[in-house]
Amino acid sequence: MIKTDFLVIGSGIAGLTFALEVAEKGSVIMVTKKKDTESATNYAQGGIATVLDSSDSYKLHIDDTIESGAGLCNRRAVELMINEGPQRIFDLEKWGVEFSGSFDHGKKVLSLGREGGHSRDRIVHKADFTGREVESRLVERCKDHSNIEIYEHYAAVDLAVVNNAKKQRCVGVYVLTSDGIINIILGRITVLSTGGCGQVYFHTTNPPIATGDGIAMAYRAGASIRNLEFMQFHPTALYPIKGQAFLISEAVRGFGGILRTQDGAPFMKNYHKMKDLAPRDIVARAIDNEMKTRGEEFVYLDITGRHPTEVRERFPTIYKHCLKQNINITKELIPVVPAAHYMCGGVLTNLSGKTSLQGLYATGEVACSGVHGANRLASNSLLEAVVFSHRAAKSAKSEIDSLPEPVVPPMMKNPYGSSDKEEWVLVSHDLFQLRKLMWDYVGIVRSNLRLERARRRVEIIRHEVDDLYARSRLTEGLLELRNIALVAFLIIRSAIRRRESRGLHYTTDYPHEDTSKKPQNTTLRRRRRS
Repeated sequence: MIKTDFLVIGSGIAGLTFALEVAEKGSVIMVTKKKDTESATNYAQGGIATVLDSSDSYKLHIDDTIESGAGLCNRRAVELMINEGPQRIFDLEKWGVEFSGSFDHGKKVLSLGREGGHSRDRIVHKADFTGREVESRLVERCKDHSNIEIYEHYAAVDLAVVNNAKKQRCVGVYVLTSDGIINIILGRITVLSTGGCGQVYFHTTNPPIATGDGIAMAYRAGASIRNLEFMQFHPTALYPIKGQAFLISEAVRGFGGILRTQDGAPFMKNYHKMKDLAPRDIVARAIDNEMKTRGEEFVYLDITGRHPTEVRERFPTIYKHCLKQNINITKELIPVVPAAHYMCGGVLTNLSGKTSLQGLYATGEVACSGVHGANRLASNSLLEAVVFSHRAAKSAKSEIDSLPEPVVPPMMKNPYGSSDKEEWVLVSHDLFQLRKLMWDYVGIVRSNLRLERARRRVEIIRHEVDDLYARSRLTEGLLELRNIALVAFLIIRSAIRRRESRGLHYTTDYPHEDTSKKPQNTTLRRRRRS
């Protein structure tokens, strides 16, 4: 058993920001199931949206965010995020993050890009590897801090929950250590910053670690989960997809890139007034429709209208990767398809990152703060992570002194059984089938028939996985399979409940928004037994 004041599960920008801000107040343990630099943050190409230019305003950024959110944004959350954004950028610079820019009379002026859905240039970036720059700098700062310990290759199994004055309270997490042993880490405050769940889908831009662990653990612990039907599909992943999809940043279209059919015709003018800079849900459905209508496997993204030197300087990572695939993006069109990218729903939190479960906070993609609504505006994700991690840290520091030492819960059973090798192969095959059916039936375009078929099949797989979990020695692969199966089921349940098309959720049975009543959120919660 290990004890700490602040327990952070996950090592992306959200968890790192929280850890750095609370370390002045007490001891911090960060748990990550891979290496400390492996997170979705590390793969973020675009940047961080914030208002820094005199031609821009908080109101414009708020309006753009709420329009993208299709009626489900929490306006107060949006206003807080955008008003606090510039200060959080300054905090990142203070921690050593270097953004692209130039010097004017000795003062650095940050370079601002534009992406889909934005009415002004406001994307702060480091070329096209912003996430990697932010992640590496924050990890360095955490490693240098005497109050922060990072436990690599520790896989979270379940949240540790006890009764507290007739209420449930999170007191830490059970972990599978790198030695294959079950241990418990107790924290007076626990923070979920575990990222998203893109691996629920067959094609995703997310890293292999994005298996929905935080959402699954929070649901099993009894926390409220909201709006899981809103999975954002990034419109432009490089085709063909090999393993983890390679993202072609939205900033390419912000830089003048044009989407074209395979015969060279631009088509976004037929779908939205902003053409190629339309919000992601519009662009992803447009590409999906063009592919299905024409019977083609991809469309093209054309950035050849910009000078080759400009393209290479702005998108060095994309340029080099595509060149390895024999595509010179300064001269040739880029074949692209949509891929699962970002979960706009998640563990429900208030404006300070608190969940419905005492002692548990959530920040970053795992959380549903109300900022994104039914569709995330491009590059608002890293902004949300730093702003709400800052707010959560402020709240956690204010209450830590009044919290007692956590009650020690019973150790969970540490099964040492083994399952039949053939059975494990079959269940692993079920994972392939699950991700494929989520892609085919719960993807960009849905229907009642597809959702019901997916629900029935996922239920069968879930029961098989739960049975295997109960009888087998725990491994990281089995933990991830269990979480993927549960999150897939919760996404389907949420999608079935929404009998309209709104934002990222589009169904052929209800092709329009329901304007007869105030837009409703879909909230799921598992009742825990005392």
